Amino acid sequence: MDANDSVVGEGPSFTNHTHSHSGTLTLTPEDRRRVRFALACVVIPIALLTMLGLFIFWPTTGTLGGSGSTAIASRAEFAPGTEKVIGEISFIGQTDENRQTPVKMKIDGVEVGVHVPYEYVHNGLDVGDRINAIFSPGLIETDTPYIFVDFVRAVPVWILITLYILVVLIVARGKGLAAVLGLGVSLAVVAAFMLPALMAGKSPIMVVIIGAVSMMFTSIYLAHGISIRTTTAILGTLGGLLITGVVAWISIDSINLTGTYGEESVGLYSQLGYLRMDQILLCGMILAGLGALNDVTITQVSTVWELHAANPAARRRKIFRQAMIIGRDHIASTVYTLAFAYVGSALPLLMSATLVDRGFVDFLMIGQVTEEIVRTLVASVGLVLAIPMTTAIATIFAPVAPTTTKENTDE
Repeated sequence: MDANDSVVGEGPSFTNHTHSHSGTLTLTPEDRRRVRFALACVVIPIALLTMLGLFIFWPTTGTLGGSGSTAIASRAEFAPGTEKVIGEISFIGQTDENRQTPVKMKIDGVEVGVHVPYEYVHNGLDVGDRINAIFSPGLIETDTPYIFVDFVRAVPVWILITLYILVVLIVARGKGLAAVLGLGVSLAVVAAFMLPALMAGKSPIMVVIIGAVSMMFTSIYLAHGISIRTTTAILGTLGGLLITGVVAWISIDSINLTGTYGEESVGLYSQLGYLRMDQILLCGMILAGLGALNDVTITQVSTVWELHAANPAARRRKIFRQAMIIGRDHIASTVYTLAFAYVGSALPLLMSATLVDRGFVDFLMIGQVTEEIVRTLVASVGLVLAIPMTTAIATIFAPVAPTTTKENTDE
């Protein structure tokens, strides 16, 4: 079998095509329209079903509740009669044997006492820091009628966000702007749809599927445009999400993970007892792998496209093997990147767990630790299998998609 036969024979058949003597598959505009139509027949129904799901599962504004539709009003942040103020730390005294530290702050030029917990005093509190505090009438006769709530950090956070956006725009230019917009839309999906829907007692599985697919479409298409190339990445990401979800579901059930090991989870369940925390854990595992999945699928699709552009006569099997060389490097780096990310985020938990004298295997089997291990492994399985799957799909469609990069056009 020669190169010409392999390029055509390993992919979809077309009625109106010709072969150049160099072995390049030459397609008419009508052939390419057929390819776009075939992909659209897969992607558009998924997009429409996602939009329908958003409509059906969108939570009622201002209400929370389980299957009984019982409305639960969000509680006030502070107790009635208290007053929230902003002050600037003006004095930090010496800590006594009871771990009490005299601290004062200025409010409109007036210096008053404020109670600040020991862990904040010795882990970052400095004179000049601006803090949020509440005035408690019950403490008016004491030296510290104000109670520390948190630091005022809006300005430095917005500066960091601005710096991030500027760096992305300067380096990535138009694509960077599109990626930032995609990130913004994805975060809006989480804030406006996923969190309220989960707290309203909607099916966690359906909510995370609808939310994840919505985020996938917006992030990939906004950042990279709508084309055969990006639609191929969409298919690979969908496959990776499906694998991640199935592996997560089986793992949570077989390992008996309940999703109630952290203080936040226990506190949430105590207030919203209708939630299935094991399913909330499943949602978190699926979402945790979404960003990395987008990364690897786009990278692999671009690799296949560039390999085909460099050698249009190459067989699909050869392009697949070459792309998987890069894919394997990507697998290696992504796997330990995920592991390090989870270890970093769970470092206080791991340190706390090591305070108890136990064997290494017993340490790994602690619920909180096992949960992080399973989260890492589930996301990694989805990533690893998504790479060859995406590469295979890309090798099918790369020869039938027009090359639009400037470098290839110049050649």
